[in-house]
Amino acid sequence: MTSTPAKAPSVKLSLPLDYQQELFSELRADDELVVLARGLGSLRMVTNLLHSYDAVGNNLIVIVGAEERENGWIGEALAEHATISRSPLARGLTQVNTDMSNVGAREKMYSQGGIFSVTSRILIVDLLSKLLSPEMITGLVVLHAEKVTATSTEAFIARVYRQNNKKGFLKAFSDNPEPLATGFSPLSTTMKNLFLRKPSLWPRFHASVAKSLEGRKKAEVIEFEVPMTENMRDIQNAILECVEISISELRRSGTGLDIEDWALESALHKNFDVIIRRQLDPVWHRVSSKTRQIVADLGVLRSMLHALLTYDAVSFNKYMETILAVHRPRPGSTRQNQSPWIFLDSANTIFDTARRRVYTGKASAPSTDGQIPNSLQPVLEELPKWALLADILEEIEQDAYFNPAVRDDSSGAVLVMCSDQATCKQIRQYLQTKDAIQETEDREGGEEKKNQPSAKLMMRRRFRDYLEWKQNFGKVSAALFSENQNALDGFTDQRGANGAYRGKAPPNKRRRIRGGSAAAAGGGRPSNDGVGGTEDSDAQMVDLIMDMQPTAKESEQKEDVVIDDLNGIEDYFQLLEINDLVVVHPYDGDMDEQLLEEARPRYIIMYEPDAAFIRRVEVYRSSHSDRNVRVYFMCYKDSVEEQRYLSTVRKEKDAFTKLIKERGSMALTISHDASAVDPQEAFLRTVNTRIAGGGRLTATSKPPICVIDVREFRSSLPSLLHGRSMEVIPCLLTVADYVLSPSICIERKSVRDLISSFKNGRLFTQAETMLQHYRSPMLLIEFDQNKSFTLDPFAESSLPTTVTPNSQDIQSKLVLLTLAFPRLKIIWSSSPYQTAEIFEELKKNHDEPDPVKAVQVGLEAGERPGEQSFNVNPVEMARAVPGVTGKNIGRMTLEVEDVVALSNMDEPALGELVGKQVGGQVWRFFNKSVIDD
Repeated sequence: MTSTPAKAPSVKLSLPLDYQQELFSELRADDELVVLARGLGSLRMVTNLLHSYDAVGNNLIVIVGAEERENGWIGEALAEHATISRSPLARGLTQVNTDMSNVGAREKMYSQGGIFSVTSRILIVDLLSKLLSPEMITGLVVLHAEKVTATSTEAFIARVYRQNNKKGFLKAFSDNPEPLATGFSPLSTTMKNLFLRKPSLWPRFHASVAKSLEGRKKAEVIEFEVPMTENMRDIQNAILECVEISISELRRSGTGLDIEDWALESALHKNFDVIIRRQLDPVWHRVSSKTRQIVADLGVLRSMLHALLTYDAVSFNKYMETILAVHRPRPGSTRQNQSPWIFLDSANTIFDTARRRVYTGKASAPSTDGQIPNSLQPVLEELPKWALLADILEEIEQDAYFNPAVRDDSSGAVLVMCSDQATCKQIRQYLQTKDAIQETEDREGGEEKKNQPSAKLMMRRRFRDYLEWKQNFGKVSAALFSENQNALDGFTDQRGANGAYRGKAPPNKRRRIRGGSAAAAGGGRPSNDGVGGTEDSDAQMVDLIMDMQPTAKESEQKEDVVIDDLNGIEDYFQLLEINDLVVVHPYDGDMDEQLLEEARPRYIIMYEPDAAFIRRVEVYRSSHSDRNVRVYFMCYKDSVEEQRYLSTVRKEKDAFTKLIKERGSMALTISHDASAVDPQEAFLRTVNTRIAGGGRLTATSKPPICVIDVREFRSSLPSLLHGRSMEVIPCLLTVADYVLSPSICIERKSVRDLISSFKNGRLFTQAETMLQHYRSPMLLIEFDQNKSFTLDPFAESSLPTTVTPNSQDIQSKLVLLTLAFPRLKIIWSSSPYQTAEIFEELKKNHDEPDPVKAVQVGLEAGERPGEQSFNVNPVEMARAVPGVTGKNIGRMTLEVEDVVALSNMDEPALGELVGKQVGGQVWRFFNKSVIDD
């Protein structure tokens, strides 16, 4: 705090629990890294801490790493705190993102002070350009500290801030302990990157947390273990068998990596396939195509497990048919890159059982008299949780009717929580149609069925949509396959006559084949569909569609409202009492705390288990002793859902245990203070005594200067250059990305960026402009430090989906580039660390660059730097459109508002904008139909 007024303003906080007050006192006293268990209210601690500084009114606090929804939460909470505390000096939260690119406006806001949530790229540029002086900052708050690495922009910001400001506070927060417990001494490494010395760990089993949540009246919890249907159990077992076989194949692949965590239990979590891919990245070019396919298949199998328990039977069968169409080997295909699991008996069980949940019977030929046998019968199996949900709501309604005397601060609202928006929509549709009267008669007794809660109407509606989708799906699939096949054939034709018959017999040589006549008649490899299922005939599907036509009662039901302009809302609608509401909402992290505070529900139905939300209910109930809460907890018995929930809780507990042990034996990190170094000694360190080869003796008291384009601060290279005692100056450059001297400029390309630059021709234009203005232009091709130093991995996706240039094509284009521009030098770097070393060597015995001249290079007469700035992502997206080049993209960005407006333009308008020929290419690209073509 820079200064305190004569009378400190009163600050009212919303921290009712003991552990919250204890943690707040720690945060006000020391700089520390706070790691809380999920659900214990990390954002609540952040907002209360920020309000305690905001109420004073003379502070400048910067928040780093906040997401968009978290910014909304923090802004509302600070405004509410300021109103309750009646703090006239509080200014609330100001967001600084890409929408606010005006440098003058940002400088004015910074000078006025307040609390700012700034994106990392904008903040580091403002700090280095002194638009925001680090000495002016009162404190820095870093969210999601588990994402901070040595090369991240957040670590760069913390370094610049701490090097120039020794008095300001720095506090970091995290509610995800697992990444902080992975690897070698991860906690100390993270604290070193953040320039912090004290960790503060708050697991659920912390004594203060347990006392706060268990000492008061607990919420009433009713647990339901829902048994799965027989079909669901069979599908789950079959998918798990496919996962287990896939992991066994990975173990036998002989990659030589740590496979301790490659188990079936770990495969249930979302990031399992990502972890395996990250481990295999350094040796990805040596991994067989079969292993690569298995790694991709693990993500598909995991999504199938999730879909089994959340999708209805019709949607799940549709999803399975989509997966089957994608993974099925195409007739005549010569590439052996099909998924191994698709050929297992378990895969046959998955697809057949998924179909039997929707309808039974097999396709058969019409009879001799032309009648279609009615062999396809709809089944439409319902999820077991639906009936239980209806029973719970009925029980809640009866409880509210027969026990109305309970008086507390809770409302009578019912809150239903689930995993995602798709499940929310499914539950809403079920609740809207479960009581609809069905005009169906019992086949045996002929009596009308009783009106019981049922999803039949919703399932019939979805089944009709599925039948319509299936008719169009075949056309789309055939059109996409033919387009892929044409691209494949065209790519194969480019190989040339010399390599056409490599590895095969010449066409004029007879080859004896067992069953040769049949093979010759087939014209190639026979189709191997993997899954031996017969397709239903079109005639039978049409007959089934006729049987599923909506009845009179179904027609009376309201269809889903997609767009409603809300005309006459006051005449036809009115607000409902909160006691009558059933709120269906997805889990949304810390935002759920705000939902509980606003809705004040008396009944909470957890449709799917979530450990973090359980703790939020505990915190909510302990914080409000005058509010009664009853929680209904639903979970499928002996399912992947239950196993994933228990495994998540256990992993978090193990992570905190490891962090506590590391904290007990952690070495103290003492950073070197550069300001305490003797200036004469610092000067002598810069003396270059290498004078061989006609060199000159150079000495300077200033650090080396590197001018960097502001768009390059998304990468880690500027941070590494700054870490090597270089002065990094951000500028908006027109030519090149890095300027090391008046004669040396460098254009940096990652491998993927290099491929795209070759495709759209941007690289040739950049090389031409660099040669016009600099004597020694260079092209830097930089690889990822965690991946192999070779071009082979980038050729793996060349076929069959997209014909991307393989490694030999990239090398041939590089040769053409060097032939076209002989003065252009190419630098190969295996990682950003090596690039920083290369830059340091290149700068030796060269003069320092002039930032003003570097900015003016490439500008037209009278044009000011940064006069026209565009959003990078839409421009790059537009560059990928056929016909769009670096010459016409400028006029497009000036004349057209966004990519949506560009796609909706007609052909004459595009012709006037970029020319008739190019306009026709762009128009045909956006108006192409995959069904008709």
